[in-house]
Amino acid sequence: MSGARWTLLVLLLAASQAFADAPVRFASVAVFIDSAEPLAAWQLEFSAKGGDMQVVGVENGDSKAFDRAPYYDRDAVDQGRADRIVVADYSLDEVSELPRGRVRVTTLHVMLTGDEPPEFDTRLVVASSPQGIRIDAEISIEISDGSEQ
Repeated sequence: MSGARWTLLVLLLAASQAFADAPVRFASVAVFIDSAEPLAAWQLEFSAKGGDMQVVGVENGDSKAFDRAPYYDRDAVDQGRADRIVVADYSLDEVSELPRGRVRVTTLHVMLTGDEPPEFDTRLVVASSPQGIRIDAEISIEISDGSEQ
């Protein structure tokens, strides 16, 4: 084996051992949207800066209007490629049945690898009224250990 190939093999083995020794933990990230107007549809983008994070599950929110799992790339999650995810949902319920105020729209289950804690980046792409008009809304998250970002 040539010197270059030997060096590459040693580096690959060292990297794989370092990854294998990295601590793995799981967390749940509850995502909330807060709007004074009825919320009929929403889309968000979720990722992490620092650390190593993969979304491993997505569940529905608290509101009856969003009682099914939201839309997302299930293949990316199933194949372990969801280090960034777009999640969205809509409701055709009557205006009186739509949530107002702060409501949990989804919970994201994440796998965290390594010692460096991630800084989650959650961006509200759009929130809209039953008429499909963009409404003012804020997004926030609560991490399973009780900390809030």
